[in-house]
Amino acid sequence: LMDNFTTVLRRALHGTFYPVLQRAIGFGSAFEGWTACEGEVVYRVLVPLKPPQGHTFHVERDTDEQRPGRNFRVRVQLECSCPREQQGANMLCFLHHPEEVRRRTRQPNLLDTLCTGSYLDVQKTARWFCKLVRARWRHLPQSRSWRLVLLPSRRSCKLRLTKDEGSFQVKVLFGVRRGISDLFVSSRPQGAHTPNTVWPETYAVAEITFFRHMARRVPQDSSHLKCLQLLAGVLARKDFSIYCVKTIVMRLLNTVALTQWHRRYFVLQLSDILEKLRLCLEEKHLEHFIVGNPRLPKEISLPPDVRMAEPPNLFHGLAQDPAAHSQAMEAY
Repeated sequence: LMDNFTTVLRRALHGTFYPVLQRAIGFGSAFEGWTACEGEVVYRVLVPLKPPQGHTFHVERDTDEQRPGRNFRVRVQLECSCPREQQGANMLCFLHHPEEVRRRTRQPNLLDTLCTGSYLDVQKTARWFCKLVRARWRHLPQSRSWRLVLLPSRRSCKLRLTKDEGSFQVKVLFGVRRGISDLFVSSRPQGAHTPNTVWPETYAVAEITFFRHMARRVPQDSSHLKCLQLLAGVLARKDFSIYCVKTIVMRLLNTVALTQWHRRYFVLQLSDILEKLRLCLEEKHLEHFIVGNPRLPKEISLPPDVRMAEPPNLFHGLAQDPAAHSQAMEAY
């Protein structure tokens, strides 16, 4: 579905100066293989954005340290396309002759459409993409048998597809890759009031790369996904963060002998995960799996600042809030 969408939308965007859509990357439980089988399945995908002709993206660290997590902004800059020996002479140069480019192409540049000031705006990008999806849906083969509804969302594009009695959702996030690494800055919000020009760093692509790497190494009938699937279903009813359990499973996968994940050890591994969770809750400390982890497989490419960073404590909020800590221990 998303490959079809990308092909159709890229065709519609040909000759414009909107972001260039790259192939969508699936992430999260539905693509990692441990989604709980209750309710409507939600497929999460990240659509990487590249700058259009005549533009460049510069990913810059956000300077507001009061916001949680690692946050960035995407500065959009017009690019000089003049021959070096005749700088300023090329009449289709975005930097030196923007008005001439507008007149000839009848297209605004990206700074005029999806930016606030010089920075790519998340909400403008999401609205633009949703408008494209609504306009081009009928060009997809799936439109002949599925009904599409766009759900409300400010920083993503949420789709619900329905056919007969069945339905599923697709949540489309947007991202800009950090260099040539497996990390992106994305439209996913970080906290309740993430500014429109702030793009938090996401580790979702690095995490699914890790799961695929481990799938090639663990025993064929490994129990690690079954453990996650079971705990996701149980903990969801307890209002407990499944991401913390996923972090523990990733850490154990990276340290425990791979033969110990054989299905005959399912109960033992389930017990080990829960015991590790209990200890982390008691200590109010659980380190992030990607950031600052020197033991990651070499297949996962990270920027140097992420490899060398101090790992964030996922239970920092529990350490600051005794009532939340007591509630988490009770939920456990």
